[in-house]
Amino acid sequence: MGSGHSHGGGHAGGKHRWRLALAFGLVASYFGVELGFGLWSGSLALLSDAGHMAADVVALGAALAATRIATRPDTTGRRTFGSYRAEVFASGLTVLLMLGAAAYVTIEAIGRIGESVEVQTGAMMIVGAIGLLINVIALFLLRGGASESLNVKGAYLEVVADTVGSVGVIVAGFLVARTGDAFWDTAIALAIAVFVAVRAVLLGREVLTVLGQHAPSGMDPADVEAALAAVRGVTQVHDLHLWTLTSGMNVATAHLVAGPQSDSDEVLAAAREVMARQFGIDHATLQVESDAVDCREMSW
Repeated sequence: MGSGHSHGGGHAGGKHRWRLALAFGLVASYFGVELGFGLWSGSLALLSDAGHMAADVVALGAALAATRIATRPDTTGRRTFGSYRAEVFASGLTVLLMLGAAAYVTIEAIGRIGESVEVQTGAMMIVGAIGLLINVIALFLLRGGASESLNVKGAYLEVVADTVGSVGVIVAGFLVARTGDAFWDTAIALAIAVFVAVRAVLLGREVLTVLGQHAPSGMDPADVEAALAAVRGVTQVHDLHLWTLTSGMNVATAHLVAGPQSDSDEVLAAAREVMARQFGIDHATLQVESDAVDCREMSW
């Protein structure tokens, strides 16, 4: 028998921590300005964007904290997989905040139906334009890490939704100024809420996939089993498990039954090479055995 352990050298979230820090500074510094002008102008679209920006501030702060927790060494000896899942939990918090912001705006918009509301359109458009600039800068910062880290992706989607919100604020200000009807402010606020909710649901599905320990996205367990079974000397593969620990860290375990004339060390080395080269799994715990009867009779 043998176990193959190979830890990946790079942690995706920690590598992009500086992006999160800069984006957090930009968004946090602007949130107070937008909230103040939103209250003064009476614009629900501006307040909805400010509410979503508040969610951005908390989400980016949580993402920053998660990357710090995920990369710190374990002093207890009990966290055998480290604290990398902190990033996934931070992404889950982002989902809840996005859904909360969408629900708040929807409730406020419904409450305004039939009411006569005066909106300061000049302030809306100016503040919306500044917010758009802030969000575009944050988008460029976070885009580089969104494809590698679920944590950064959650923050990136937050800012994407906020960018759409800023555009909506500008459009709402223009339409209200042009028509004199505050209905456009409420309608665009609702549109922003729907957009935010949809993005939250999509990100939430990814978070649940990781927490549910499903096979990594784009990886078919049948393909992995077939590749291991094709290793010279392997006669059977069973108890194969594939899951994602956190972004960029896929993990696997499997039992390989070797033929009587096979060298266990050679089988193990070849199987580890297949996992790393074909599937990008550097941390694979593989057990080579001559009889799989006992393992096949396991209850799960």
